[in-house]
Amino acid sequence: MGRWILLALLVGGAGYYAWRRSAHAAIAEGAAAEPKRSVPLRRVVPESVRVRVEILNATDTRGLARQAMFALRDAGFDVVSFGTTSERQDSTLVLDRSGHPEWAALAVKALGEARMESRPDSSRYLDLTILIGKRWTLPSEPFHP
Repeated sequence: MGRWILLALLVGGAGYYAWRRSAHAAIAEGAAAEPKRSVPLRRVVPESVRVRVEILNATDTRGLARQAMFALRDAGFDVVSFGTTSERQDSTLVLDRSGHPEWAALAVKALGEARMESRPDSSRYLDLTILIGKRWTLPSEPFHP
């Protein structure tokens, strides 16, 4: 009877070891498959300034607006909403809504490669609208969960 218990423990231990090893391999494989990130995350908005931003995903890739939200919040922007638009963009477009082109320039700096346009709209409680395009690359720092 003692031999069977020892055999069961050995088989169970070997199975557990194999399971843990395959789980670590899957995690490492997933990390290797992550897109390359080229834009470093750093605060660009001064502490005393509040820049209200709306981020819209203008691509067919799910989740880009949410990822951009984390990046821009880390850069000091107050992201008040994010979502998807039916308008499709190849490159990222930063729209100045409140007549502060210097704030739009800060967003371009935080996002990396982006175009900037002035389209004032006093009906919105926003300073910037950002349309994330297909060519936007993820920041080099890890995102929040």
